[in-house]
Amino acid sequence: MTFLEPQRLWWLLALLLLVGAYVYVQRQRREYTVRFTNLELLNQVVPHRPDIRRHVPATLFTLALGVLIAAMAVPAMPVEAPRERATIMVAVDVSLSMAANDIEPDRLHAAKESAQGFVGTLPDRFNVGLVSFSSTATVVAPPTQDHASVIGLIENLRLGPGTAIGEGVFASLEAIRGFDEDAEEDPPPSAIVLLSDGENTSGRDIAQASAAAAEEEVPVSTIAFGSGAAMIEIDGYQVPADIDKEALQGLAQDTGGHFYEAESETELDEVYEDIGSSLGLEMVHEEIVTRFVMVAIVLALATALTSLLWFQRLP
Repeated sequence: MTFLEPQRLWWLLALLLLVGAYVYVQRQRREYTVRFTNLELLNQVVPHRPDIRRHVPATLFTLALGVLIAAMAVPAMPVEAPRERATIMVAVDVSLSMAANDIEPDRLHAAKESAQGFVGTLPDRFNVGLVSFSSTATVVAPPTQDHASVIGLIENLRLGPGTAIGEGVFASLEAIRGFDEDAEEDPPPSAIVLLSDGENTSGRDIAQASAAAAEEEVPVSTIAFGSGAAMIEIDGYQVPADIDKEALQGLAQDTGGHFYEAESETELDEVYEDIGSSLGLEMVHEEIVTRFVMVAIVLALATALTSLLWFQRLP
């Protein structure tokens, strides 16, 4: 829980002064009673002196005031709410190793199908863009709310040599930056979803890319794609299709994103579902002032009830 107007809690100091005044008055009364030395006469005049119950209404009243002051500070609880808008860049590795068939029918086709399903489930107000990278990175589609067009462009992705993961991040950031310049004064939050199965072999390194994304506060969620035990044929030679999971995990951690592993098409679908649900929600503070006011009312009614029952008067 948090308070949206915490400066108003300073009113609790006034309540503490009131409690101090009450304690002082009670001590003065006790001193007067002690000075009344004829205790037998006192018992005859006031046979039923109030016991500790006389402090209950005052305590309840003080608690009611404290809760009302807390309500005035606008208490709120963090809750998940559907995000109305965001900019998401999907960066897909189209290097030759994506032809490996450790995921049926092969990595690239499985990636395409899952990415298309992912884009199709995003809220309509989300801006979605597409970047492909092999030895270089290309912005295939700048951020747009035309999700159908992005889905069509994903289908047209083709393989190329090399793997430039860092360039894929930089191209995504550039697309986001260009979109934000054309957007309103309050641009939507942004994120990158990067899918890769290989080591960074071209362009700027991953450390530079993660530093740039972190500086611009754009989280990069990465998916290490494939089992890492596959082979592909390049120029007649069998070459292992390796995965640098540590680098992809570091990229996600350094930028505030999430790291996933997908060794099958089923796992890949689950990864995209998890990413979609996390991107589609945001933490907001929901005011709970009414709850505090209701508690204060209950305490005030308890104050009145105890005072009437025990002392036949309202406080």
